[in-house]
Amino acid sequence: MSRSPQTPSVFIRPVQYRDLDAIDRLTQQSPEIELPHCSTVREKAVSLRNWYGILKVLSLFPNPFQSLSCVHVAELNQKIQGMIQVSPFNRTGSTWRVDRVVVTPAIVKSENAEAQVLTKVDVGSLLIRFCLERIWQARTWVLEIDVNDKSALDLYRHNGFQPLANMTYWAISSEQLSALAEREPDLPNLLPVSNADAQLLYQLDTMAMPPLVRQVFDRHIQDFKTSVFGSLVEWAKQILTRSEVVSGYVFEPQRKAAIGYFQLRLCKDGSQPHTAQLTVNPAYTWLYPELMAQMARIMQDLPPQTLQIASPDYQPEREEYLDSMGADRIGHTLLMSRSVWHKVRETKSIAEGLQLAEVLQGLQPARKPVPGRISMMKSTKNISSEQKDQNSETPKSVQELLKMASQDPHREDPCC
Repeated sequence: MSRSPQTPSVFIRPVQYRDLDAIDRLTQQSPEIELPHCSTVREKAVSLRNWYGILKVLSLFPNPFQSLSCVHVAELNQKIQGMIQVSPFNRTGSTWRVDRVVVTPAIVKSENAEAQVLTKVDVGSLLIRFCLERIWQARTWVLEIDVNDKSALDLYRHNGFQPLANMTYWAISSEQLSALAEREPDLPNLLPVSNADAQLLYQLDTMAMPPLVRQVFDRHIQDFKTSVFGSLVEWAKQILTRSEVVSGYVFEPQRKAAIGYFQLRLCKDGSQPHTAQLTVNPAYTWLYPELMAQMARIMQDLPPQTLQIASPDYQPEREEYLDSMGADRIGHTLLMSRSVWHKVRETKSIAEGLQLAEVLQGLQPARKPVPGRISMMKSTKNISSEQKDQNSETPKSVQELLKMASQDPHREDPCC
């Protein structure tokens, strides 16, 4: 439980089972814009009422899905006035995403003598800042909102989020998919995806995005691997939602690299549209029609339904291809990010307060040094070396001595 110093009566705490009815009423008062969930950045928010028991059990012991969905509520005057749902974006937890923030339009606080009005931005900011400070392992936060949601854009801009990329969502009709399925795709090296291909998929993912987006996403090889526990969770999810996931990648034998990847989430009963995630190396844009034809062939045996796919603005070739084939634009979102490097404690260093003169004065000796044993030995060594140099200058041969004696006119003859 947390108490904000700016608004002492607003409490932010983890969600409990008794809060589900209040959250449902809060969601009805502030309906969100329904957007396609075919992006790797934004996933469909987990239903708290249906998944509360499973999420509570997963949060009790260490496991890869311990932080699958982190939900907190803002309580004011013993009433739920806001809710935030966040989840980790990558496996290491260095990047987290804001799934949704729901707040009542206006709140009146009447505990004190003077009534105080808290706006949607005030309560939403308390929820966002609580997560930014509490989740210590998150260095970067990402989120995705509709470009027409001005209130959400003001809220996130107020809390330091900046635009990162624009996302466009497309819908391909069942008639267009049938036309694509008639052509045989030219994919001789199409292979199924396994954990052994994580290195190839990681290299493809880093090649398909600009450096800034790559730094924000901060993906690693383990993000493209599936654990046994993760496989069980995905299997249960497919049974409950009556869906099926099919994935594959294109291998380039000369470069020994993956140049294209797709993942299809198929709806077996036709109640929801199919969704697809597509990644193509920028140097192999000719793979777009081939992979689309392959996905259309996979969907032939299922009930006719549209296919939804997303394209970021840093991949103009995909947008041009989807526009040329007659796909419909069904959504336009803004991808935003925020760094939290400010969580590093900013303390003034002791050396910053010292002046240069004070530092130099402290380094000067207080009195004249007294020579010790080491200095005496050094001086003796120097004297010995000087004598040695002088001795080395004297002639060593007898002929030179006789020559010097014969040249000296004042030298007496030793025989006399």
